[in-house]
Amino acid sequence: MEDASCLLKKMEISVSEAEKRTGKNAVNMQEIYTVYLIETKTHDSQNEEENSVPDSLWRRYSEFELLRNYLVVTYPCIVVPPLPEKRAEFVWHKLSADNMDPDFVERRRIGLENFLLRVASHPTLSCDPIFYLFLTQENGWKEAVNESGFQAKADSRLKALNATFRVKNPDKRFTELKHYGDELQSIISHLLRVRARVADRLYGVYKVHGNYGRVFSEWSAIEKEMGDGLQSAGHHMDVYAASIDDILEEEEHYADQLKEYLFFAEALRSVCRKHELHQYDLEMAALELTSKKQQKEELATGTVRTFSLKGMTSKLFGQETPEQREVKLNMLEEQITDGEELVKAKNLECEDFMKDAWADIERFKEQKNNDLKEALISYAVMQISMCKKGIQVWTNAKECFSKM
Repeated sequence: MEDASCLLKKMEISVSEAEKRTGKNAVNMQEIYTVYLIETKTHDSQNEEENSVPDSLWRRYSEFELLRNYLVVTYPCIVVPPLPEKRAEFVWHKLSADNMDPDFVERRRIGLENFLLRVASHPTLSCDPIFYLFLTQENGWKEAVNESGFQAKADSRLKALNATFRVKNPDKRFTELKHYGDELQSIISHLLRVRARVADRLYGVYKVHGNYGRVFSEWSAIEKEMGDGLQSAGHHMDVYAASIDDILEEEEHYADQLKEYLFFAEALRSVCRKHELHQYDLEMAALELTSKKQQKEELATGTVRTFSLKGMTSKLFGQETPEQREVKLNMLEEQITDGEELVKAKNLECEDFMKDAWADIERFKEQKNNDLKEALISYAVMQISMCKKGIQVWTNAKECFSKM
C-alpha cells in the first residue's frame, strides 16, 4: 500500500520506548505524564543536511493529538489514520483501565508507532512538511503548526455539524458511506464487547484448572504407586492455568487492531461530513443566486411574486423612480454575475473534493480489507493454537495416568 514517493521509503520510523515523567501543566500544577521516544533513520546518509537531523526525540500524547488535528483540518478529503485510545476501552475485568498502567502504555506505544507509519506511508500526508518537523525537530514544530493557520480553518469548519441537517440534495455515495461508517463502528464495538466477555470467562476456566493441579498434588501425597503420575499431571494443569496470562496478552494485540478500525470509522464519517459542508456551501450560493435573479425580474417587470418588506414599502410610499430602478438593476446585475462565478467556483470545489476524497476512500477500503482479513485470520490461528495446547495438556495428563 506504500506510494513510491512516500516518506517511509526514505526513512525508518519507530516509537521505541515510553517513559513516565513529572512536571507542571498549563495551570502550574504538578502532574505525571508519559512521553514516547521517536527514532528516525534516513536511508540516504550521504546528504549532509539529513545527517544533521537528530535521530531521536520525545513526544507527549497531546503532541500526537495536535499533529493529527492539523492533518485532519489541512487534508479534509483524506481518511486520516486515527490515534490509539487515550484511555482503555472494552477491557475485561483483569485488565487495568488506568492510562498509566505499564501494559496499557506499551500498547499505546505500539499504536502511536503504527499511526506514524500509516501517515508516513500515505502518498499525500507523508509529504507534509510539518509532519517531517514533528519527526525531526524537538522544538519549533508547534510554532509551524500555529503559523499554518489551521486553527482558524478548524473553527470555520464547526458549521459542518449543522450542514448535515440542512443539505437538501446530499450525494448518494457519501450518504451510503456515512451509513457504512456508522454500521462498521457499531459492529466492531459489539465484537470487542463479545471478545471482552469471552476473555473474562476464559480466564476463569483456565485458572480453575489450577485447582486440578492442587488436588492432584494433595492426592499424590497419600498414594505410593500413583503418586508420581498424579504429581506430574498436577504440574501440567498448573502450567495450563498459568498460560492464560500470555494468551490474553496476545489477544489484546488483535483487539487493538480492531479498535484502530473502530476509530477509522469516525475518520471516514468525518470526510463525509466535510463533503456535506461543501455541498451545503454550493446549495447556499445557488439559492442566493436564484434570489437575486428573482429580485431582478420583479424589479424589471414591477411584479412581486412573494410577500416581502420591499413590496409593502412600495405600496405604502409609492414606486421607485426610473433612475432608482436603473441603479438597483445595475447593482443586481453585478451581484448576479458575482453569484454565477461563486456558484461555478463552489461547484468546482465540490467536484474536486469528491474526486480526491473518493480516490483516498478507495485506497482506504483496500487497506481495510487487507488489514482486517489478516487480523481475523491471525486471531483464528491463535484460537486454534490455544485449543491444541489444551488438548496437549490433557494428552500429557493421560500419559501420566497411564504410567501409574
